[in-house]
Amino acid sequence: MSDELFLKIVNREIPADIVFQDDRVTAFRDINPQAPTHILIIPNKLIPSVNEVSEEDEAVLGHLLVVARNIARQEGIAESGYRLLINCGDHGGQEVYHLHMHLFGGRPLGRMIERV
Repeated sequence: MSDELFLKIVNREIPADIVFQDDRVTAFRDINPQAPTHILIIPNKLIPSVNEVSEEDEAVLGHLLVVARNIARQEGIAESGYRLLINCGDHGGQEVYHLHMHLFGGRPLGRMIERV
């Protein structure tokens, strides 16, 4: 997938099931959900990965967490629990190089990484 795909979603050039959007972030349902609730929350500005985050991005990244909390409440999963995940780089499983946070919930999610 191209990182430009997410910018096209932000700009509403291609369809997506957008659940929240403001001037800083956009949140939309994943087209290949891994849980009953699987929403991607992205900054509207292209930041390729956590490695490229600057001090100027602090406010928008904090806003991602506030938006995640609000969406979890809206989706009815805040009380039962949910997972937030940001992948970084190839070994971290990042596939789209536009920083994005996954919001998973709606069922027990189990362990994320097996202990070695």
